[in-house]
Amino acid sequence: MGVTVAWSWKWPFFTRQTKSFSQPDFWSMDAAPFFMGSTADKERIETDFEGYVEGAFKRNGPIFSCVVARQMVFSEARFMWRQFNKGRPGDLFSNAELSLLERPWPGGTTGELLARMEQDASLAGNSYWTKTDDQGRFGNSASGPGLRLARLRPDWVSMVIGSQSGDLYAADARVIGYLYEPRQFGVMASGGPNTSGGSVLLLPHEVAHYSPIPDPAARFRGMSWITPVLREIEADTAATVHKKTFFEHAAVPNMVVRFDKDVQKEQFDSFVRAFKAGHQGAFNAYKTLFLQGGADVTPLTHDFRQLDFTSTVGKGEARIASAAGVPPSWVGFSEGLQGSALNTSNFAASRRRFADGTMRPLWRMAAASLEVLFAPSGASTHLWYDTRDIAFLREDSRDRAEIMRVQMSAIDMAIKSGFKPDAAVAAVLADDVSQLTGNHSGWYSVQMQPPMSLQPAEPEEESSESMPQLEPSPETIEE
Repeated sequence: MGVTVAWSWKWPFFTRQTKSFSQPDFWSMDAAPFFMGSTADKERIETDFEGYVEGAFKRNGPIFSCVVARQMVFSEARFMWRQFNKGRPGDLFSNAELSLLERPWPGGTTGELLARMEQDASLAGNSYWTKTDDQGRFGNSASGPGLRLARLRPDWVSMVIGSQSGDLYAADARVIGYLYEPRQFGVMASGGPNTSGGSVLLLPHEVAHYSPIPDPAARFRGMSWITPVLREIEADTAATVHKKTFFEHAAVPNMVVRFDKDVQKEQFDSFVRAFKAGHQGAFNAYKTLFLQGGADVTPLTHDFRQLDFTSTVGKGEARIASAAGVPPSWVGFSEGLQGSALNTSNFAASRRRFADGTMRPLWRMAAASLEVLFAPSGASTHLWYDTRDIAFLREDSRDRAEIMRVQMSAIDMAIKSGFKPDAAVAAVLADDVSQLTGNHSGWYSVQMQPPMSLQPAEPEEESSESMPQLEPSPETIEE
């Protein structure tokens, strides 16, 4: 029994107290010298979540298209347990423990859960989930009626960092809690998170933290893929505003109208009113312009063709799609709808790149983060994703037939080489030849048999003693 510094929960701060016990009550750490009242021990998302939602996702077409393209494919996966044998993946199976993932909340599905995770990860870089029930309990203590998964809005979550030395940048620093501070209902966004009620402090094993892109400036939080393309978003928004303004103001190049110095103010005002009424706005575009009184027109800007507007906007859209890991052809961007990008082979290659280079790593990380909330059935069992029913990942009929032909050829060769049929099938399906070890039947093909003598056997000489003695027939005796 030693004297240890602990922290007791007393909102709004953690209060320090000294008491004698073997282990701290809350975090199970032998002295966690940190002060919750300051912000130095918290990592909040760097970006403005609401700014990304309102300024990018809801008001920028390319960002919305990329997020939805990722979300639609990402939400098609299902989760199952996978048994690993000697580091190699085995069969997928499910049990009652995963029923909460199939119905994460009343009326919800795995697809809706994954869609929310993808939205949070794209817009905030982080997605947080925990368990709750109808009794208002959270984390591992939630086990009663109404058990469900609860989303923790990412900009209201702070990761509490602690270390033995008290240095938050020390090598042994780690996440020791997640502090969820929701904003009180009715409080404006500028009011910040609510600090008077509804806050929850959860342990690391009670929160599924999904952050597919690590923030290089932080140790534990993730980063939104939107952050590197903020300038592209601003440029695309400016281009959209320019196009809208172009159509609103005459739908022709902006111009200067000069008048003679003797034109009176009343005449000038009357001309301006008549000119705007007859030529301003998209519905008045391309009308013939008639001038009088020595008026002179000089264009100030170029039209869209002179500005190469489509190419300018298309390059920005392509860079946004690249940051999202989505091929431009899959979201209908102009860069992906021209030239050889729509060839059958190139289109299929783009699909495979999106599936193998973007979706599969995201599914793997999502499964690892959600596994924290569930108890695996064994030490070598992990939560994995099942893609067998995802239409997007199905190969073309010719490709599937070719893959099947190669697999059957490999199985046939293994069986003819003397390996047991079941072991040959398992090795081909797992793409692991080592599974054939110890599964040989002991039978070999004819080519593996020892060669026989090539010299013909000499016939043996038959002696009279060895010849059978025949009894003479009655006819022979009479003769």
